[in-house]
Amino acid sequence: MELNSLRDLYIEELKDLYSAENQLVKALPKMAKAATAKTLKSGFEKHLRETKEHVDRLKKIFSDMNTSPGNKKCQAMEGLIAEGEDIIQEDAEPEVRDAALIAAAQRVEHYEIAGYGCVRTYANLLGDKRAAKTLQKTLDEEGATDEKLTELAQRINVQAESPTPKSAAKKRGSKPLTKKIMEAVGME
Repeated sequence: MELNSLRDLYIEELKDLYSAENQLVKALPKMAKAATAKTLKSGFEKHLRETKEHVDRLKKIFSDMNTSPGNKKCQAMEGLIAEGEDIIQEDAEPEVRDAALIAAAQRVEHYEIAGYGCVRTYANLLGDKRAAKTLQKTLDEEGATDEKLTELAQRINVQAESPTPKSAAKKRGSKPLTKKIMEAVGME
């Protein structure tokens, strides 16, 4: 890879995003399966559909430039996805796992927002208004996804802080915590 011009950098960054989006297409179904909150699960499923569209948009940009996306591997996305897979494997309360999945997803979104912001700016500077418009559309969708994750987090994080009595009781045994406390102080 030689980076002798802004166009070279633009193409390399597009290749990185193309790899990132393709990795995400494979990871999102796993995240949806691991989520317990229906709204989070459906949010991951919706974002999977959007991510597939993002891949198609990038393919179109490469085609318009008579360039191939190649086989570059986005190492940053690979690391972010590995962290998400670690969360899925953790022995965690459902609400806590959901909160952790949201945090992992937001790290992914922030990475994508930064990447799409850069390539959109490069496209504008290089006079590729059509690609700039397409990249802005994807950037807007990534931002909207991040906002939706923040909204979900406001509810799910509270649930994670105070797991439901059923999940808390399941973790500790069959008796809810209140009953155990009352027994311990001799009130029951």
